[in-house]
Amino acid sequence: MPERSGKTTIVDVARAAGTSVSSASVALGGQPGVSEKTRAHVLETAKRLGYQPDQRASRLRRRRSRLLGVTFAANQHFHAEVIENLYRSAEREGYDLLLTATTESRSARKAVESLLSDRCETLILISPDIDEPELERLAQSAAVVTIGSHLRAPGVDSLHADDRQGVADVVDHLVELGHRDIAYVDGGRSGEAVARREAYVESMRARGLHRHVRVIDGNPTEESGAEAATRILESGDATPSAVFAHNDMIAFGLLLTLRSRGVAVPGDMSVVGYDDTRLAALTTVQMTSVSQDAAQLATAAVGRAIERAEKAPPAREIVSPARLVVRATTGPPRPRLDE
Repeated sequence: MPERSGKTTIVDVARAAGTSVSSASVALGGQPGVSEKTRAHVLETAKRLGYQPDQRASRLRRRRSRLLGVTFAANQHFHAEVIENLYRSAEREGYDLLLTATTESRSARKAVESLLSDRCETLILISPDIDEPELERLAQSAAVVTIGSHLRAPGVDSLHADDRQGVADVVDHLVELGHRDIAYVDGGRSGEAVARREAYVESMRARGLHRHVRVIDGNPTEESGAEAATRILESGDATPSAVFAHNDMIAFGLLLTLRSRGVAVPGDMSVVGYDDTRLAALTTVQMTSVSQDAAQLATAAVGRAIERAEKAPPAREIVSPARLVVRATTGPPRPRLDE
Protein backbone atom coordinates (compact mmCIF):
# COMPACT_ATOMS: atom_id res chain seq x y z
CA MET A 1 0.00 0.00 0.00
CA PRO A 2 1.42 3.39 -0.92
CA GLU A 3 2.33 5.63 1.95
CA ARG A 4 -0.34 8.17 2.69
CA SER A 5 -0.18 11.47 4.49
CA GLY A 6 -2.45 12.50 7.33
CA LYS A 7 -4.12 10.55 10.08
CA THR A 8 -5.95 7.31 9.28
CA THR A 9 -9.67 7.79 9.76
CA ILE A 10 -12.55 5.39 10.32
CA VAL A 11 -13.53 6.01 6.69
CA ASP A 12 -10.14 4.62 5.64
CA VAL A 13 -10.65 1.57 7.85
CA ALA A 14 -14.14 0.94 6.49
CA ARG A 15 -12.94 1.26 2.88
CA ALA A 16 -10.00 -1.09 3.43
CA ALA A 17 -12.17 -3.62 5.29
CA GLY A 18 -14.91 -3.48 2.65
CA THR A 19 -17.64 -2.49 5.14
CA SER A 20 -19.84 0.52 5.72
CA VAL A 21 -18.65 3.28 8.05
CA SER A 22 -21.47 2.48 10.49
CA SER A 23 -20.47 -1.21 10.61
CA ALA A 24 -16.83 -0.26 11.19
CA SER A 25 -17.88 2.10 13.98
CA VAL A 26 -19.98 -0.63 15.64
CA ALA A 27 -17.13 -3.13 15.39
CA LEU A 28 -14.47 -0.76 16.74
CA GLY A 29 -16.76 0.41 19.54
CA GLY A 30 -17.44 -3.13 20.75
CA GLN A 31 -21.18 -2.69 20.22
CA PRO A 32 -23.66 -5.37 19.08
CA GLY A 33 -24.86 -5.24 15.49
CA VAL A 34 -22.16 -6.98 13.44
CA SER A 35 -20.98 -10.59 13.27
CA GLU A 36 -17.88 -11.69 15.17
CA LYS A 37 -16.20 -12.43 11.85
CA THR A 38 -16.80 -8.88 10.64
CA ARG A 39 -15.67 -7.42 13.98
CA ALA A 40 -12.40 -9.39 13.89
CA HIS A 41 -11.75 -8.34 10.29
CA VAL A 42 -12.36 -4.66 11.03
CA LEU A 43 -10.14 -4.74 14.14
CA GLU A 44 -7.33 -6.43 12.21
CA THR A 45 -7.64 -3.86 9.41
CA ALA A 46 -7.58 -0.96 11.88
CA LYS A 47 -4.45 -2.36 13.53
CA ARG A 48 -2.74 -2.85 10.17
CA LEU A 49 -3.48 0.76 9.15
CA GLY A 50 -2.40 2.13 12.51
CA TYR A 51 -5.82 3.60 13.21
CA GLN A 52 -6.09 5.60 16.44
CA PRO A 53 -9.62 6.59 17.48
CA ASP A 54 -10.38 10.26 18.08
CA GLN A 55 -10.72 10.46 21.86
CA ARG A 56 -13.10 13.40 21.68
CA ALA A 57 -15.36 11.48 19.32
CA SER A 58 -15.12 8.43 21.57
CA ARG A 59 -16.33 10.47 24.52
CA LEU A 60 -19.24 11.75 22.47
CA ARG A 61 -20.15 8.20 21.47
CA ARG A 62 -20.17 7.09 25.07
CA ARG A 63 -22.79 9.69 25.95
CA ARG A 64 -26.36 8.51 26.25
CA SER A 65 -28.15 8.59 22.90
CA ARG A 66 -31.63 8.80 24.47
CA LEU A 67 -32.92 7.04 21.38
CA LEU A 68 -35.53 4.29 21.42
CA GLY A 69 -35.48 2.17 18.28
CA VAL A 70 -38.85 1.03 16.95
CA THR A 71 -39.66 -1.60 14.33
CA PHE A 72 -43.10 -1.71 12.75
CA ALA A 73 -44.87 -3.14 9.72
CA ALA A 74 -45.29 -0.46 7.07
CA ASN A 75 -48.71 -1.72 5.98
CA GLN A 76 -50.43 -1.93 9.38
CA HIS A 77 -52.83 0.82 10.50
CA PHE A 78 -52.67 -0.19 14.16
CA HIS A 79 -48.87 0.09 14.16
CA ALA A 80 -49.17 3.68 12.93
CA GLU A 81 -51.47 4.53 15.83
CA VAL A 82 -49.08 2.94 18.32
CA ILE A 83 -46.17 4.97 16.87
CA GLU A 84 -48.13 8.21 17.19
CA ASN A 85 -48.60 7.48 20.89
CA LEU A 86 -45.00 6.31 21.32
CA TYR A 87 -43.81 9.71 20.10
CA ARG A 88 -45.98 11.49 22.68
CA SER A 89 -44.79 9.30 25.55
CA ALA A 90 -41.11 9.43 24.54
CA GLU A 91 -41.15 13.20 24.19
CA ARG A 92 -42.54 13.59 27.70
CA GLU A 93 -39.55 11.61 29.03
CA GLY A 94 -36.94 13.48 27.00
CA TYR A 95 -36.35 10.63 24.57
CA ASP A 96 -36.68 10.40 20.80
CA LEU A 97 -37.64 7.54 18.48
CA LEU A 98 -35.76 6.06 15.58
CA LEU A 99 -38.15 4.15 13.30
CA THR A 100 -37.44 1.39 10.85
CA ALA A 101 -40.07 -0.50 8.87
CA THR A 102 -40.47 -4.12 7.89
CA THR A 103 -41.94 -4.91 4.48
CA GLU A 104 -42.40 -7.98 2.32
CA SER A 105 -38.80 -7.56 1.16
CA ARG A 106 -37.29 -6.22 4.41
CA SER A 107 -37.22 -8.64 7.32
CA ALA A 108 -37.48 -7.90 11.03
CA ARG A 109 -33.85 -9.04 11.38
CA LYS A 110 -32.70 -6.42 8.85
CA ALA A 111 -34.74 -3.71 10.57
CA VAL A 112 -33.26 -4.57 13.96
CA GLU A 113 -29.70 -4.54 12.62
CA SER A 114 -30.15 -0.98 11.37
CA LEU A 115 -31.32 0.16 14.81
CA LEU A 116 -28.42 -1.52 16.60
CA SER A 117 -25.94 0.28 14.36
CA ASP A 118 -27.49 3.63 15.36
CA ARG A 119 -26.92 3.16 19.11
CA CYS A 120 -30.53 2.93 20.21
CA GLU A 121 -30.71 2.39 23.96
CA THR A 122 -33.66 0.00 23.82
CA LEU A 123 -35.58 -1.65 20.99
CA ILE A 124 -39.38 -1.54 20.88
CA LEU A 125 -40.70 -4.16 18.47
CA ILE A 126 -44.35 -3.79 17.41
CA SER A 127 -45.82 -7.24 16.68
CA PRO A 128 -42.49 -8.53 15.33
CA ASP A 129 -42.64 -11.34 12.78
CA ILE A 130 -39.96 -13.46 14.45
CA ASP A 131 -39.96 -16.62 16.54
CA GLU A 132 -39.02 -17.04 20.20
CA PRO A 133 -35.48 -18.41 19.62
CA GLU A 134 -34.68 -15.42 17.42
CA LEU A 135 -36.15 -13.03 19.99
CA GLU A 136 -34.01 -14.66 22.69
CA ARG A 137 -30.88 -14.25 20.55
CA LEU A 138 -31.71 -10.59 19.99
CA ALA A 139 -32.17 -9.99 23.71
CA GLN A 140 -28.60 -11.15 24.31
CA SER A 141 -27.26 -8.14 22.41
CA ALA A 142 -29.86 -5.44 23.19
CA ALA A 143 -32.58 -4.45 25.64
CA VAL A 144 -35.92 -5.34 24.05
CA VAL A 145 -39.60 -4.51 24.64
CA THR A 146 -42.35 -5.98 22.46
CA ILE A 147 -45.82 -4.56 21.87
CA GLY A 148 -48.74 -6.71 20.75
CA SER A 149 -46.73 -9.93 20.68
CA HIS A 150 -47.34 -13.00 22.80
CA LEU A 151 -43.79 -14.25 22.30
CA ARG A 152 -41.76 -14.65 25.47
CA ALA A 153 -38.00 -14.72 25.88
CA PRO A 154 -35.63 -14.19 28.84
CA GLY A 155 -34.90 -10.51 29.38
CA VAL A 156 -37.67 -9.27 27.09
CA ASP A 157 -40.60 -7.16 28.28
CA SER A 158 -43.88 -8.18 26.64
CA LEU A 159 -46.80 -5.76 26.47
CA HIS A 160 -50.05 -6.81 24.84
CA ALA A 161 -53.79 -6.67 25.19
CA ASP A 162 -55.74 -9.54 26.73
CA ASP A 163 -56.48 -11.08 23.34
CA ARG A 164 -58.01 -14.18 24.88
CA GLN A 165 -60.63 -12.07 26.63
CA GLY A 166 -61.11 -9.82 23.59
CA VAL A 167 -61.79 -12.78 21.30
CA ALA A 168 -64.09 -14.41 23.88
CA ASP A 169 -66.08 -11.17 24.11
CA VAL A 170 -66.56 -11.15 20.33
CA VAL A 171 -67.81 -14.74 20.29
CA ASP A 172 -70.13 -14.02 23.25
CA HIS A 173 -71.50 -10.94 21.49
CA LEU A 174 -72.24 -12.86 18.30
CA VAL A 175 -73.74 -15.84 20.13
CA GLU A 176 -76.00 -13.54 22.15
CA LEU A 177 -77.23 -12.05 18.87
CA GLY A 178 -78.14 -15.57 17.75
CA HIS A 179 -75.17 -16.54 15.58
CA ARG A 180 -73.79 -20.06 15.52
CA ASP A 181 -71.97 -20.27 12.17
CA ILE A 182 -69.10 -17.92 13.04
CA ALA A 183 -66.05 -18.12 10.78
CA TYR A 184 -62.63 -16.66 11.56
CA VAL A 185 -60.15 -15.17 9.07
CA ASP A 186 -56.61 -15.82 10.29
CA GLY A 187 -53.77 -13.28 10.41
CA GLY A 188 -50.75 -15.35 9.45
CA ARG A 189 -47.83 -16.84 11.37
CA SER A 190 -46.99 -14.21 14.00
CA GLY A 191 -47.30 -14.96 17.71
CA GLU A 192 -50.15 -12.48 17.90
CA ALA A 193 -52.02 -14.28 15.11
CA VAL A 194 -51.51 -17.67 16.76
CA ALA A 195 -52.88 -16.37 20.08
CA ARG A 196 -56.05 -14.94 18.50
CA ARG A 197 -56.67 -18.01 16.36
CA GLU A 198 -56.33 -20.33 19.35
CA ALA A 199 -58.60 -18.08 21.43
CA TYR A 200 -61.28 -18.23 18.72
CA VAL A 201 -61.20 -22.05 18.60
CA GLU A 202 -61.29 -22.30 22.40
CA SER A 203 -64.14 -19.80 22.69
CA MET A 204 -66.25 -21.59 20.09
CA ARG A 205 -65.69 -24.96 21.75
CA ALA A 206 -66.45 -23.53 25.20
CA ARG A 207 -69.89 -22.54 23.89
CA GLY A 208 -70.60 -25.94 22.39
CA LEU A 209 -70.01 -24.77 18.82
CA HIS A 210 -67.40 -27.39 17.89
CA ARG A 211 -69.13 -28.19 14.57
CA HIS A 212 -69.08 -24.54 13.54
CA VAL A 213 -65.36 -23.86 14.02
CA ARG A 214 -64.03 -22.60 10.69
CA VAL A 215 -60.63 -20.95 10.28
CA ILE A 216 -59.94 -19.33 6.90
CA ASP A 217 -56.28 -18.82 5.98
CA GLY A 218 -55.23 -15.21 5.64
CA ASN A 219 -52.67 -12.54 6.38
CA PRO A 220 -53.09 -9.10 8.00
CA THR A 221 -54.01 -7.13 4.87
CA GLU A 222 -57.14 -5.76 3.19
CA GLU A 223 -56.41 -7.92 0.14
CA SER A 224 -56.54 -11.00 2.34
CA GLY A 225 -59.98 -9.97 3.59
CA ALA A 226 -61.22 -9.52 0.03
CA GLU A 227 -59.90 -12.96 -0.93
CA ALA A 228 -61.52 -14.53 2.14
CA ALA A 229 -64.89 -12.99 1.26
CA THR A 230 -64.64 -14.38 -2.26
CA ARG A 231 -63.77 -17.86 -0.95
CA ILE A 232 -66.67 -17.79 1.47
CA LEU A 233 -69.17 -16.83 -1.22
CA GLU A 234 -67.86 -19.19 -3.90
CA SER A 235 -66.85 -22.24 -1.87
CA GLY A 236 -70.19 -24.01 -2.09
CA ASP A 237 -70.08 -24.63 1.67
CA ALA A 238 -72.70 -23.31 4.07
CA THR A 239 -72.29 -19.54 4.30
CA PRO A 240 -71.46 -18.33 7.84
CA SER A 241 -73.82 -15.80 9.36
CA ALA A 242 -70.89 -13.93 10.94
CA VAL A 243 -67.19 -13.52 10.14
CA PHE A 244 -64.62 -12.43 12.71
CA ALA A 245 -61.28 -11.18 11.37
CA HIS A 246 -57.80 -11.10 12.92
CA ASN A 247 -57.62 -7.31 12.45
CA ASP A 248 -59.53 -4.32 11.09
CA MET A 249 -57.70 -4.35 7.77
CA ILE A 250 -58.86 -7.89 6.97
CA ALA A 251 -62.37 -7.00 8.17
CA PHE A 252 -62.41 -3.90 5.95
CA GLY A 253 -61.48 -5.99 2.90
CA LEU A 254 -64.24 -8.43 3.84
CA LEU A 255 -66.76 -5.66 4.29
CA LEU A 256 -66.09 -3.93 0.97
CA THR A 257 -66.11 -7.18 -0.99
CA LEU A 258 -69.29 -8.50 0.62
CA ARG A 259 -71.13 -5.26 -0.07
CA SER A 260 -69.86 -5.17 -3.66
CA ARG A 261 -71.28 -8.68 -4.14
CA GLY A 262 -74.70 -7.65 -2.86
CA VAL A 263 -74.34 -9.12 0.64
CA ALA A 264 -76.02 -6.94 3.25
CA VAL A 265 -73.91 -6.28 6.36
CA PRO A 266 -75.14 -7.02 8.98
CA GLY A 267 -78.45 -8.21 7.47
CA ASP A 268 -77.00 -11.20 5.61
CA MET A 269 -73.67 -11.47 7.41
CA SER A 270 -72.13 -9.75 10.42
CA VAL A 271 -68.47 -8.66 10.33
CA VAL A 272 -66.14 -8.01 13.29
CA GLY A 273 -62.58 -6.67 13.25
CA TYR A 274 -59.83 -6.29 15.83
CA ASP A 275 -57.68 -3.31 16.92
CA ASP A 276 -60.41 -0.63 16.74
CA THR A 277 -58.37 1.58 14.42
CA ARG A 278 -59.59 4.88 13.01
CA LEU A 279 -60.66 2.90 9.96
CA ALA A 280 -63.26 1.02 12.03
CA ALA A 281 -64.73 4.23 13.45
CA LEU A 282 -65.22 6.00 10.10
CA THR A 283 -68.80 7.14 9.59
CA THR A 284 -69.02 5.14 6.36
CA VAL A 285 -67.64 1.99 8.01
CA GLN A 286 -68.83 1.85 11.64
CA MET A 287 -67.32 -1.57 12.22
CA THR A 288 -67.62 -3.58 15.41
CA SER A 289 -64.08 -4.17 16.66
CA VAL A 290 -61.93 -4.88 19.73
CA SER A 291 -59.90 -2.00 21.15
CA GLN A 292 -56.36 -2.66 22.42
CA ASP A 293 -55.89 0.94 23.65
CA ALA A 294 -52.83 1.99 21.63
CA ALA A 295 -52.16 4.93 23.98
CA GLN A 296 -51.96 2.75 27.08
CA LEU A 297 -49.71 0.20 25.40
CA ALA A 298 -47.39 2.93 24.07
CA THR A 299 -47.07 4.68 27.43
CA ALA A 300 -46.27 1.43 29.22
CA ALA A 301 -43.79 0.41 26.51
CA VAL A 302 -41.85 3.67 26.71
CA GLY A 303 -41.74 3.41 30.49
CA ARG A 304 -40.37 -0.12 30.37
CA ALA A 305 -37.92 0.75 27.57
CA ILE A 306 -36.44 3.60 29.59
CA GLU A 307 -36.24 1.45 32.71
CA ARG A 308 -34.38 -1.22 30.76
CA ALA A 309 -31.98 1.41 29.38
CA GLU A 310 -31.27 2.99 32.76
CA LYS A 311 -31.62 0.20 35.33
CA ALA A 312 -31.91 -3.17 33.52
CA PRO A 313 -34.77 -4.44 35.75
CA PRO A 314 -36.20 -7.98 35.51
CA ALA A 315 -38.38 -8.45 32.44
CA ARG A 316 -42.16 -8.29 32.82
CA GLU A 317 -45.27 -9.28 30.92
CA ILE A 318 -47.88 -6.51 31.05
CA VAL A 319 -51.38 -7.39 29.84
CA SER A 320 -53.84 -4.55 29.26
CA PRO A 321 -57.62 -4.98 28.98
CA ALA A 322 -59.23 -5.53 25.58
CA ARG A 323 -62.59 -3.82 25.04
CA LEU A 324 -65.29 -4.76 22.54
CA VAL A 325 -66.70 -1.73 20.71
CA VAL A 326 -70.05 -2.57 19.12
CA ARG A 327 -71.01 -0.63 16.01
CA ALA A 328 -73.15 -1.12 12.92
CA THR A 329 -71.62 -4.23 11.28
CA THR A 330 -73.09 -6.76 13.71
CA GLY A 331 -76.71 -7.71 14.23
CA PRO A 332 -78.98 -10.75 14.59
CA PRO A 333 -78.68 -13.39 11.86
CA ARG A 334 -81.37 -13.58 9.22
CA PRO A 335 -83.65 -16.62 9.78
CA ARG A 336 -82.76 -19.51 7.49
CA LEU A 337 -85.28 -21.58 5.52
CA ASP A 338 -84.18 -24.82 7.19
CA GLU A 339 -84.79 -23.46 10.67
